Amino acid sequence: MPHTPPLDRLHDADRRGFASDNYAGVHPEVLEALATANGGHVGSYGADPYTEALQDVVRGHFGENASCWPTFNGTGANVVALSAMTDRWDSVICSSHAHIHTDECGAPEKVAGIKIVDVESPDGRLTPERIDREAYGFGFEHHAQPRVVSVTQSTEVGTLYTPDQLSAVCEHAHALGMFVHLDGARIANAAAALGCSLADITTDVGVDVVSLGGTKAGLMGVEAVVVVNPDAVRRLEFVRKLSTQLPSKMRFMSAQLLTLYAGDLWLESGRHANAMARRLGEALRGIDGITVTQEVAANAVFALLPPQVTLRMQARYPFYVWKEATGEVRLMCSWDTTEGDVDGFAEALRAEMSVTA
Repeated sequence: MPHTPPLDRLHDADRRGFASDNYAGVHPEVLEALATANGGHVGSYGADPYTEALQDVVRGHFGENASCWPTFNGTGANVVALSAMTDRWDSVICSSHAHIHTDECGAPEKVAGIKIVDVESPDGRLTPERIDREAYGFGFEHHAQPRVVSVTQSTEVGTLYTPDQLSAVCEHAHALGMFVHLDGARIANAAAALGCSLADITTDVGVDVVSLGGTKAGLMGVEAVVVVNPDAVRRLEFVRKLSTQLPSKMRFMSAQLLTLYAGDLWLESGRHANAMARRLGEALRGIDGITVTQEVAANAVFALLPPQVTLRMQARYPFYVWKEATGEVRLMCSWDTTEGDVDGFAEALRAEMSVTA
């Protein structure tokens, strides 16, 4: 058999950026876990010891009734969760910034067949009052039935729900006969910033189903649906398969989630990314002509840059423009962002701003 040559590196491993925590590589401990899980034959589609062990870890975080369902990505986790929580005539109320509304190409509506109803939320957070703007028409056959409130923690604009704020949302939703879904793509960053456990911002405040983040915390393409309240979902095993989110070699998905959540790796990764964001925010505040537009609560920094400066900086450090009309940009820090990355960006930006001035 001819020998296959090793893969050539096709990217610049020294290039750094702030576009997304999805840009970061896989954590070395996760790569080790994948190698450990490799070799031999084990059951497929979740009939393996890693997926079984994952259930115990998840119950340790989210309570004895919790169950964990690995998926390939965050959109998949959200679609599976919302599909299992709703009927085709139901609606999901979310913030106007919610990922399920703005960044999933209509997947919850196209795949799950439900209606997404967004509520204007400048700070990215829902409140009981904001929910009430769209939570009406119960029992009226001409109106999509409000069934789920979906919140994001941390939010798409970098803000956080405190446990009390989440509790108020959950209590209000439940009083209306609705369930609560939490998109936790960056739940590790939120818990680290708030100094609380995962249960403090999910199980203990009344969240019913969680889309549990993994990729943004250093995993290789795996997220999960965590069912906290079994009464909130129906036949999730069929919904996951129907939604093309059932991994065949699930041991490799579960081994990654085990590595992240069995110990403190999730918390360490969240704390580090948050600390780098705070450092970046402080550096930007010290540059004349730069306005940091949001409090740096987790691992995101939002700032106003002159358009020409943005273009020149993007050629050196990838990042995204958040609002074209205002010039607001978003800078994300990751588990592997270094102080050198932050300081290098700030130094380059200071130089660019001095040229512009």
